[in-house]
Amino acid sequence: MVNLTDYVEKLKSGDRRTLARLISLVEDGSAELPEIMRAIGTATSHAYTIGITGSPGVGKSTLSAALVGAIRAKAQRVSVLAIDPSSPLTGGALLGDRLRMQEHATDPGVYIRSMATRGRLGGLAWAAPHALRILDAAGTDFILVETVGVGQAEVEVARQADTTIVVLAPGLGDSVQANKAGLLEVADIFVVNKADRQGAHEVRRDFEQMLDLGEHKAWRPPVLLTQANDGTGAGEVLDAVDRHREHLESSGEIRMRRLDRALDEIKEIALGRVRQAMEQFDDSDLLRTLAEQVVEHNLEPYAAADKLLAQIG
Repeated sequence: MVNLTDYVEKLKSGDRRTLARLISLVEDGSAELPEIMRAIGTATSHAYTIGITGSPGVGKSTLSAALVGAIRAKAQRVSVLAIDPSSPLTGGALLGDRLRMQEHATDPGVYIRSMATRGRLGGLAWAAPHALRILDAAGTDFILVETVGVGQAEVEVARQADTTIVVLAPGLGDSVQANKAGLLEVADIFVVNKADRQGAHEVRRDFEQMLDLGEHKAWRPPVLLTQANDGTGAGEVLDAVDRHREHLESSGEIRMRRLDRALDEIKEIALGRVRQAMEQFDDSDLLRTLAEQVVEHNLEPYAAADKLLAQIG
């Protein structure tokens, strides 16, 4: 049993070991998770969350590292939550993103954490929303959430971020994939990385044209060029984030985004509790009896489910 009072005080003072320990408890689905969330619930500092997503190989991790450098140049604290694919053997994160950010590893103003998806679709780990709350409570100014390489419809990061950056690169067919994956709808900023490669300006032009043909909104996502491996363009991306933040705050949209995020989090917690309660019926006589009645056409599945849920309630 952890001493939550001590943990929260250490967390607010920026103790990295406490931060790591709390996120580990979240990842492991600790029974103390509700108490941990209650303890830090009023300790948040309203960090600004930036989601970074895109296809595999576009340079998301390299761009994240460049943005960390640009944020630290302004003397602001930053945390990185890098969602890695799960190891097929252990279920843990493969730590590829952390390896690419070694230049920031010794900076006390930077905290980097890899988290495994553990089979969850959508490019994010199940524990990510809880981890974001803990990082926020630790007093960071910015949180970068970098997803695994997304595929079609895997745009969940937009539900967890204040600003969503979609990273593109020449030669990967991104203009086609973006339409299929719905990235045009969720992107607040487009970044064409590896701008020194042939075709980068064509990718930028294609996306500008698609934005011209799309629905006109109060905020038009800029399409920026970067060479993240040497930091070129990272400052311009951070400036675009600042402009988008000003737009969200002046329009009131930031509150609506965070309200949607809270709604999703509440529903996930409630569904998790229902799933947990259902586990006691996995091999129960009641469930088997209901299944037999369905097979014998004495009961239809929805009525059977109602009977099962009545036992949970």
